[in-house]
Amino acid sequence: MNLSKSKYCNFIQCPKRLWLSYYKPQEAERSANAAQRLETGTEVGDLARGLFGPFVDVTTVREDGSLDHAAMLKKTQEALQNGAETICEAAFSFDGCYCQVDLLHRVGGGYEIYEVKSANDFKEINRHDVAFQSYVLEKCGVPVVGVYLVCLNRDYRRKGDWEIAFGKLFKRTKELSAGLIERKCVEENAARAKALLQDTNEPRTTFCKSCAACDFFAYCRRGAPDPSVLDLANCPEKWEYMNRGILTMQELLNSGEPLNACVKQQIEHACFERAAEIDKEKIKDFLSTLWYPLGFLDFETMQSALPPFDGAHTYQQIPFQYSFHLIGKEGEKAGHFEFLAEAEGDPRRALAESLVRDIPQDACVIAYNMKFERAVLSELAELFPDLAPSLLVIRENVRDIMIPFQRRYYYNRAMQGSYSLKYVSPALFPNEEEADYHNLEGVHNGSEAMDIFPRMKTMSEEERAEAKKQLLIYCGHDTWNTVKIWQELVRVSK
Repeated sequence: MNLSKSKYCNFIQCPKRLWLSYYKPQEAERSANAAQRLETGTEVGDLARGLFGPFVDVTTVREDGSLDHAAMLKKTQEALQNGAETICEAAFSFDGCYCQVDLLHRVGGGYEIYEVKSANDFKEINRHDVAFQSYVLEKCGVPVVGVYLVCLNRDYRRKGDWEIAFGKLFKRTKELSAGLIERKCVEENAARAKALLQDTNEPRTTFCKSCAACDFFAYCRRGAPDPSVLDLANCPEKWEYMNRGILTMQELLNSGEPLNACVKQQIEHACFERAAEIDKEKIKDFLSTLWYPLGFLDFETMQSALPPFDGAHTYQQIPFQYSFHLIGKEGEKAGHFEFLAEAEGDPRRALAESLVRDIPQDACVIAYNMKFERAVLSELAELFPDLAPSLLVIRENVRDIMIPFQRRYYYNRAMQGSYSLKYVSPALFPNEEEADYHNLEGVHNGSEAMDIFPRMKTMSEEERAEAKKQLLIYCGHDTWNTVKIWQELVRVSK
C-alpha cells in the first residue's frame, strides 16, 4: 500500500511534491491554519456520514494514533458481505494502490462513491481523486455505478441545529461521469508515480499551477533562478525583449505564451522593480474624493466552514473586532475607538451597535481594500434591519485608500511589486519599527487574529487577557498605519 489517493493527487499536481513527501517530509512548511483546516475537514466529514441514515464506520486506529489499514480492509469486506447500505471510510487495495472512500453507498446495480469536501466549490483535482478511487474499487471487483462530490452549500443559512441533508447544509454534483472515464488513465499515472518513488534522485524543480499552496513551496524556491534569466515558457528571448523595454509586462502577458502563476508573479515583480513612481496629480484627484470628518476603519473576522450562529452561512466572515480612528477636521489629531467582542456567543449584534455609536453618519470612512469592509457592513445590515439605515450609510461612505498603490500613483521598489498593506506600510516608513508587522507580538496578520479569537473561550483568565491585548494592538496598528499612509499621500501631493 505505497500509493494512497492523496499521494496520487500530489503526483498529478506536481511529481516533485510526491517525491519530497516521501524522501524529504521534514522540508514541508505547513501554514499556521493547516491544523485548523484538518480539524474542519474532519468535522464536516463526520457530519456528512449521516446523509443516508445509518452507516457502518470501518475506521480503525492503533494505540499510536495511526490508522490500521489491514484491519480497515478486513472490516470493509465484512461490511460488503453483510450488505451494509452505507460504509464510511471503506478501504480497498490493489497492486500497491490504496484508498479510503468517504461514503460508499449501495444502490441497485452496484455502489456510488461520495467524496466529501469541506469547501463551497469543487476543484479539478477532485476529479482525479475520485477517478483513483473508482479505479481501485473496479480492480477489487466492486461495481461503481456513480461518482459524486459532496461539499458545503453556500446558500444554506443556519436556523437552529444544522440540517444534514442534500439541498440544506450539503450539496452534491451531478454524477461525475468524467471520474469514471478518467480512471482509465489511473493505471498509467500510478505506474509513473511508483517509478518516481523508486528513484532516489531528486527531480528538478518545476512550478505547477498549485505551487503557492504547496507545503514544499519555500523549499522549491531555494536557489531559484533570478527573474532576469528565467526561461519563460521556453521563450527566453521574450524576457530579453522585456528587459530592453521593447515589451511591456501587459504585452507579454497578452502574447499567448502559456505562463503559469509563478512565472507571472516573477514578471510582475521584475517589472515593478524597474520603477519608482509618484503621480502627484492623480494622487490629488484621489484625495479630492475624501472629506471631513475622516475616519479609518478595519475589521477582524473569524471564518468557519460550519455556520456557528443563526443566520450565518458557510465560510461567512463573522466580525468580532474593529478599530476606528477619526479626524474631525483638518489639523485635528486622530481620536481612536475600538471594539473587541467577548469570546462566548455571537459577537455581531454588540459590534454593530458599537459601530453605529462610534462612526458619525456624515464621516468619510477610509479602508484599505474597501470590498471587505463594505461586505461586512452589508451582511450586518441584512442581519439587523433596525440598524440597517445607519450601517448602509456608513457603507456608502467607505472609500478605498489602496487605490493609489494598486494603480501605481505611488510606488517604490521596497513594495516588491505588491500593494498589500503589509508591504506598503514598511516601504513608506522604512525607519519606523511600528510600520513593520513582524515587530508585533503574538498577532501579526489577519489569519492569526482569526485563529486566536475562537480559542479565547478555552483560555485561562491570564491567557485571555494577553490575547485581548495582542488583538487590540494588532487591529489598532492597521488603522493607525492607514492614517499615516493618508498623511503621506497628502504630503507628496503638495
